[in-house]
Amino acid sequence: MRFSLFTLLLVVSLSIYAQGPFAPQVGQHGCTAIHADSTSVIAWANSVHVVRGKQDIASLNSDTTTIGDWSQATGKANGAVVSLGDSGVATLQFEGRIYNGVGNDFVVFENAFNHTFLELAFVEVSSNGIDFYRFPSRSLTDTSVAVGSFGSVSPSNVHNLAGKYTVLYGTPFDLADLDSVAGLDLNSISHVRIVDAIGTIDAKHAQRDSKGQIVNDQYPTPFPSGGFDLDAVGVIYMNGVGLQNAVKFNEVSVYPNPSNGMLTVEGVDFNEATFKVISMEGKLLKQGSVSQRKIDLTSLLLGYYSLLLENGSTTSHHKIIVR
Repeated sequence: MRFSLFTLLLVVSLSIYAQGPFAPQVGQHGCTAIHADSTSVIAWANSVHVVRGKQDIASLNSDTTTIGDWSQATGKANGAVVSLGDSGVATLQFEGRIYNGVGNDFVVFENAFNHTFLELAFVEVSSNGIDFYRFPSRSLTDTSVAVGSFGSVSPSNVHNLAGKYTVLYGTPFDLADLDSVAGLDLNSISHVRIVDAIGTIDAKHAQRDSKGQIVNDQYPTPFPSGGFDLDAVGVIYMNGVGLQNAVKFNEVSVYPNPSNGMLTVEGVDFNEATFKVISMEGKLLKQGSVSQRKIDLTSLLLGYYSLLLENGSTTSHHKIIVR
């Protein structure tokens, strides 16, 4: 059977963008993206140190990237970035210590302009600022052909790599994925490190996921804005940081969590409280009054949500899972 050049290119394109087993793009069922406006994000990085990489690591005479001040990686995600370049590194700190809560604990934002132009990065954490440990990552994008400078990567082929979602939608990370790492205090994370995944399939400079698979994404990107473009790192669980006028987490119990949709509230008197349920993308999904300390969430789809309880000037903020 004879194939035309168009058919061959179409097959290659479809193989690169084939749907994978991981969370899909923003707007599709099962997406785990967290919007910059989500109330689940309670703090942002306030300090960063950047070591920029080359615009093209394979070129001896390549300049380093220049786009963005370091400071643009601190504070709330807003689309303004610092470009790391090939294998560039950004190390961020926070006003408190990140801890391992229920579900995802922090989120990394890039500025992808669509759902498939994805520049990816490895994510590492440290509890002492010296020893860093990388999240186990997966990249299932076909490596028989390079993605190229302007090719496509399906988010559903990517897991635990920052940059899998479009601008203002962050990639979440769960510290529980590192619970077997000796020497790492999951309840006292002081630093988050972002390391650009170069994207080339050339063995000389190729980088691999935790299973040894080459990470194939946009390469080369020989521009001042090349490599991973870091917008921000937001925190979901941080010791000593929370909502204004909030009660302590251990004073209010919301259970069972994970839940089948029926929640019980105990602790501080929230019997007359109101509640709001907000998606990880920042959308208000449900609101109402707590009735006899019960909240009915059976209408929600399976997934992670932010629950906000309010009783006058007192608030309590919880991450919940509906199964």
